[in-house]
Amino acid sequence: MTTKISERLDLTKLSSAAYTTMGRLYATADKAAEEAGLESTLRYLVQIRASQINGCAFCIDMHTIDARNAGETEQRIYALNAWRETPFFSERERAALELTEAVTLVHDGQVPDEVYERSLKVFGEEQLAQLIWVIVTINSYNRLAIAQRLVPGNHAPASSS
Repeated sequence: MTTKISERLDLTKLSSAAYTTMGRLYATADKAAEEAGLESTLRYLVQIRASQINGCAFCIDMHTIDARNAGETEQRIYALNAWRETPFFSERERAALELTEAVTLVHDGQVPDEVYERSLKVFGEEQLAQLIWVIVTINSYNRLAIAQRLVPGNHAPASSS
């Protein structure tokens, strides 16, 4: 049984200047993260995990497609909800996922010092700064997509970077 989901306001048209600015922020954050040495697969894992936590089907669909296109495996994508319980993720990825969860769930106790310190140790200042921007921008886009009820299933894969 397929459920029809109706989209709401089209913010790309009704507030195009703000939406365009958001798109530039997202692209700038992603490019800065890439230039700082954060791998595309790590960025996709972060984007998928935040989208899972936020319940954003549109972004989960988009970023899993892009992750697979960039070489991410099905096994790791499927296990992402339970990343702590698997041997599939590196220390770097684990630190990024832990920070993603803390920032995404900031209402559950802020970002604990031990999570921040572990992330700083693994990434260093420059990469950590860029990683935080990746997390913040995907959380913002999750909220926009959910508020608009964007319908998943029509994403064309991005070129891998």
